[in-house]
Amino acid sequence: MPRVATKVAVSIPEDLYRAVEKARKKHGKSRSAIMQDALRHWLRQQAEEVLMREYEAGYRRMPESRREIEAAHAAAVRLLAGVEW
Repeated sequence: MPRVATKVAVSIPEDLYRAVEKARKKHGKSRSAIMQDALRHWLRQQAEEVLMREYEAGYRRMPESRREIEAAHAAAVRLLAGVEW
């Protein structure tokens, strides 16, 4: 069963319109598909930014201990020792 879609009208600058038209034709996509992709990308980016702010706030509340830093360093040295440069 097809999903219900809501039509919206948006205004964009002429140069952006031309760039989108060129790209969508090159990739064989409809305007609706391009807008849906762009909006999904934007929503995903917003969610990732929230998670990053939460992570940073948590890190500020409880930063790594000296022991954890030394353990991470030792693990990285062991890992990189096995890499052929």
